[in-house]
Amino acid sequence: MATRPTTPASPKNAKIKSPSPGCPVFGCEHVQILLCQSQEVMNSSIAHYKMILRGIFDTTPILSQTSTNQDGRPVTSLTSNYLCLQCPVTLSEEDRLKHGTEKLHRFYVDSRTGALYCQICDDLVWDPTLEELRVRKIGTGTFSTNRKRKHDELFAESSKEDPRIISANTTVASCRASGLRGIYNAGATCYQNVVLQSFLHNPLLRNFYLSDGHQSSECSISHCLSCAMDDMFQDFYALESTNGYTAANILSGFWISEKKAFENLVTTKEQDAHEFFQFLAEELHERNGDGKRPQSGSEHTCNCIIHQTFYGKMQTTTTCQNCHNSTHAVQSFLDLSLGVDTLAQRRAKKTGQKLPALTLGDCLDEEYVKSDKCEYRCHKCASIQQARRHTSIKRLPNVLSIQLKRFEFKQGKHDRAASKIDNPVSFPLQLNMLPYTNRARNRDSRENLELERSCTYDLLSVVVHVGEIETGHYVSYCRVGDQWFKFNDHKVELARVSDVLGAQAYLLFYIIRSLA
Repeated sequence: MATRPTTPASPKNAKIKSPSPGCPVFGCEHVQILLCQSQEVMNSSIAHYKMILRGIFDTTPILSQTSTNQDGRPVTSLTSNYLCLQCPVTLSEEDRLKHGTEKLHRFYVDSRTGALYCQICDDLVWDPTLEELRVRKIGTGTFSTNRKRKHDELFAESSKEDPRIISANTTVASCRASGLRGIYNAGATCYQNVVLQSFLHNPLLRNFYLSDGHQSSECSISHCLSCAMDDMFQDFYALESTNGYTAANILSGFWISEKKAFENLVTTKEQDAHEFFQFLAEELHERNGDGKRPQSGSEHTCNCIIHQTFYGKMQTTTTCQNCHNSTHAVQSFLDLSLGVDTLAQRRAKKTGQKLPALTLGDCLDEEYVKSDKCEYRCHKCASIQQARRHTSIKRLPNVLSIQLKRFEFKQGKHDRAASKIDNPVSFPLQLNMLPYTNRARNRDSRENLELERSCTYDLLSVVVHVGEIETGHYVSYCRVGDQWFKFNDHKVELARVSDVLGAQAYLLFYIIRSLA
């Protein structure tokens, strides 16, 4: 039996939703003019609106919140961007006005809610046809109405749809989920701002302060820096403001502090971000811990949030070359300070390059893999003997802080001369610290695999010093979810991974991949 010949299906035309009694067919007269130009314009407009909704609700919100500035660089806004309905561009509010004047494009989609905006009306407009697509996309994740569902599936889906619809149609604090907010420079305070940003985007510190780990309302200490940090976390993760933050309480508490070890920081000149990191960590330890100041070289233990987050332990093993007796000394550490200059000079002599490139692994090997010769009094030999000394990490911290020593101070006749070491030092997004621990020589491959998993870190933030030592400036990069952001005082912008890995790092913060 011959089959009936088939003909190609006609393209499906988009239909305008019939209005309910008392409801308009179009959101405004300007939308009506657009959609009634021709069937082709209506089809393309609806198809483009669907594509925009997919971009907003099916991908990371960072994409729709990112527009391109005049220099061609991506800029991520904490307020709504506008996606043009008539061409494929994402615009800030200022650029939207300019774009509308130049291109005569009048319709845009809000990057947060997917709602339609008419520039002529200067307002969001409710259009029945487009609004049904938006609500359907939010509720079911699809635009189709023909899907047949079983009775049980309908009830199961309804419980999932309600939170999605509520979430998408509720105005939430713009920076509550991410804490993306800049900090104003109060006069050469960029070295403080970069450290504060690294603390604010540290999930362990964030969870501590947002779960009332330190309640400023119940603290009686005046100018308490932990109270200032608590207030700062609340403001960054709860308030709707996306303006730059003035860290006045941090600054006043810092200036009033009477710590002799850090008194050189209390000036109006640019200072060292690493010293401020040490100062802030010690201050927060004293306010949240047992009140005892950790002594350098001691094995002091404390359960405060700073010790739980940043502190580890290193072990120095000295082996007598005569009797092979070994002694061990264990001490706590807040961060690892890695030399760059000596290693760079050796590499320069070997390669003939003026500024030879190094890796973070090279610097770690120099400190925690290689051993050096020394003399010490051996108790077993009862005399001074030649020995080898090796330092390794006995216990890794949850957040590993690394300083690359880029500033060198040499004593002159009258004062100290400072210079900056500009050698590039590459660093990875993931770091395996097992080779630098006292368990690295374990020969059990199965156990080594488990140890490697427990010693794997992910890059969390990077502090960068730009420019000369006397006139330079600090910026930082912090990871928020899977996205990187550059913090330049009060300015915040989306950053590429290549920008992060290509930066001249001064401080690196890595977080342990698994806390288990």
